[in-house]
Amino acid sequence: MKHVISVEVENRFGILARISSLFSARGFNIDSLAVGETEDPTVSRMTLVVPGDDRIIEQVIKQLRKLIDVIKVVDLTDKERIERELILVKVKAKGADRAEIMRIVDIFRARIVDVHPDSFIIEATGSEEKIKGILSLLKSFGIKKLVRTGKIAIPREGEG
Repeated sequence: MKHVISVEVENRFGILARISSLFSARGFNIDSLAVGETEDPTVSRMTLVVPGDDRIIEQVIKQLRKLIDVIKVVDLTDKERIERELILVKVKAKGADRAEIMRIVDIFRARIVDVHPDSFIIEATGSEEKIKGILSLLKSFGIKKLVRTGKIAIPREGEG
């Protein structure tokens, strides 16, 4: 099972390296990691997607809480939450394909952010399922490049 873990940390040099070394030293894998400043510029929030059973995740959370710069660790897996991912994808777009690609972009409420005679760069945000859906349709046109963020998540009101 994949767990979504939110970690608030002091926004200091080296904290990302300490957290990633904690995972690698213990043989834990990170499927996805997104980090950004919060509403307080002295605090960053990391969203990690970590595969493992409850025992492994409990061990990960205990180890994270021991780190000096860690403020708060929350396993969001069983909580009501909003999740999003972002992709930028460069797709081959020639001739009649251009209109079809634009329809797909419109259906998925994505945006074309760059136009070239031979390609489009498309920005899409949404759930993992939405991202998989748009990518599966765009694949047939030829994906030239793909850049993807990790998952970010925030608990719904009343969930912590």
